[in-house]
Amino acid sequence: MNAYIPPVHGGPAPVQYRMSLAVGEHSAGHIRSIVRSLLGEWRLPQLSAAAELGVTELVANVVRHVPDRRCVLVVLRLGAGEGVRVEVADGSPELPCLSAELSMEAEGGRGLVLLEAVADKWGVEPRSGGGKTVWFECLRSGG
Repeated sequence: MNAYIPPVHGGPAPVQYRMSLAVGEHSAGHIRSIVRSLLGEWRLPQLSAAAELGVTELVANVVRHVPDRRCVLVVLRLGAGEGVRVEVADGSPELPCLSAELSMEAEGGRGLVLLEAVADKWGVEPRSGGGKTVWFECLRSGG
């Protein structure tokens, strides 16, 4: 699994991180570490809990619903440190949607409900070459 290693030089921090990977059952923990490191470097640690939960849910959806489990993760610092945008793109044309009703016994289907609760904005966009990008933003101002 790729790991994020912060730069050791004194220059400005990069505003974007991009990684292409095939995810598995244990990938979310590594990806959360990358997001946490980036947010610390960008002086946005207060967004870490929400961003880590959000990226965990998006990666879990790839593991469950994308046959080849391949995706592209993009983490972007917004503006002058106003927040973060996380994108997970995959090749599946199946678009996620919020479930109107979930039974108490349902083992899944709550990921987007959680994402809606912790993110300031989220959405899904079809990709021109097929597939989709699911994204969310967490803002420093909280909305």
